[in-house]
Order: sequence, then C-alpha cells, then structure tokens
Amino acid sequence: MYLTFVDGEWHEGNVPLMGAMDHSVWLGSSVFDGARAVAGRLPDLRLHLERSIRSAQALGLECPYDAEQMEALCREGVKRFPADAELYIRPLIFGRDGLLVPTRSGFALTLFDAPVPHFAGFSACLSSLQRPSPNMAPTIAKASCLYPNTTRALVEAKQRGFDNAVVCDPIGNVAEFATANLFFVDKDGHIVTPVANGCFLSGITRARVIKLLSEAGHVVHERSVKPSELLEAREIFNTGNFAKVMPCTRFEDHEMPVGPIVQTARRLYWEFMANT
Repeated sequence: MYLTFVDGEWHEGNVPLMGAMDHSVWLGSSVFDGARAVAGRLPDLRLHLERSIRSAQALGLECPYDAEQMEALCREGVKRFPADAELYIRPLIFGRDGLLVPTRSGFALTLFDAPVPHFAGFSACLSSLQRPSPNMAPTIAKASCLYPNTTRALVEAKQRGFDNAVVCDPIGNVAEFATANLFFVDKDGHIVTPVANGCFLSGITRARVIKLLSEAGHVVHERSVKPSELLEAREIFNTGNFAKVMPCTRFEDHEMPVGPIVQTARRLYWEFMANT
C-alpha cells in the first residue's frame, strides 16, 4: 500500500507529481529522506525530517513545511495503516519552477509497506566506483542525483555474484557500502567505522548505533580505513534506515560469522526503538 500526502491532501497509490518542465525532472533538483515506523514506533523521526530540510537547502530548494508540521503529517499517515505495520516514510522535496536555479519547490510525503528485512548475512565486494568529494557533488545532502552511482555499484556487484558493494572515497579509503554505512571489528578486536570526511552521508542510524554501543561500554573508533583491512576483519556489518543493522558474512572471498558485536548492536537498537 502506498499513501502520499501532496498539495494538502492524502492519496492512495503511486501519485503523479511532476511535469516535463519541472526543474527536478530535467535538472535533478530533488532530495528525500527515509524514516521508519515499526508497530507504531518512529525512531529518530525528527532527525530524519530535519535532515530533509537541510538537504533541500543544500540544493537551493525550500521545504514548504517545517519539521514539526512534517512530523504531524507522518504520525497522521502512520495511523492510517494497521497498528503492527512496518513502514518506510519518505519526505520528498523537489524543484518545480526555474531554468537553471530552482525558484519554487514541491513537497510530497509517502508512506508505504516495507517489512524490516530478516536479520541475515549478505555478501559484498569492493566496487571499482568511488564516492565523489564534497567539491564535486552535494554529498552533504540526501540528494537523488547521487543515487545513479549507487545503482551502478550494485549492478556491478550483482554481476560478480555479490549482494552489495563497498565503495571508497576519492583517495582510496573505505567510505561505506553502496546502500548503508559500514562498521567492522578489526583483527585486534576494535570496533571501527570510516571517519566521516564529507564524501558520504554520515547516517542517523550510524550515529545512533555509535551512541548505543558507547553507552554499553564499547569504544567505536572513527578513522580512515584501507580496503585490505576488511579482508582480515572479524565482523563486518552495516547500519541504515531500511534494515537498521545487518551483518555482512562475506567480503570478497573472506567469510565471517554473524558475530557478537553486530548482534549486540542489533539488540541495542531494537531496545532503543521499543522505547521511543
């Protein structure tokens, strides 16, 4: 089921939003964010909505709603689904008028059924593609124009028989998975995540997991990471809004178990979500 709020009204289905002359259609001026509702729990919803406003501003767009108004709409939309629904919540801000610079922005909020994936391992390989540097693309925003490169990395990985890809930054350090932020436990037992250097979006779920692990007594090291380190890792896992915390059980030909750190991170996140 799809439920979309646009132009002051709720609609069911895949609602048409844009015209052929809209700035977002031919010049790519759109941003979105993703939040979750799981059985009525909406973890970090306000942070996702605030980020959507910042993302819009980074592309010269102006969100017609503030975070408080969007949150009220999200909660209204969630109530239109069954109480146990697992939903993806997607605010979308897009350019409507303007030649090269957008002069008017549109807004749509879509909620749809998206069950949280089962906690199971996935495989990943090293991508030949890279994340752009901040002076090459709007990397501080969750901008739609960045996602074709994600698609390219995923297609390349699947052609090699893997589920996902590890993407590096422009100087060859690990940035993230194609679809989520990356954590690993190194050969010495340290929990590590690539330091946020502006080349990738330092996610809201990433920050939450770092905080939860730290509060539980685990030190998380944020530093530069070489791809070769992943070939010696004890554990690798990702964090992101769609699946929250998921284990990577094979990187290239290096196989790993679903280890204690990723299990702890997953448990801590679910306990946090249950109390939101």
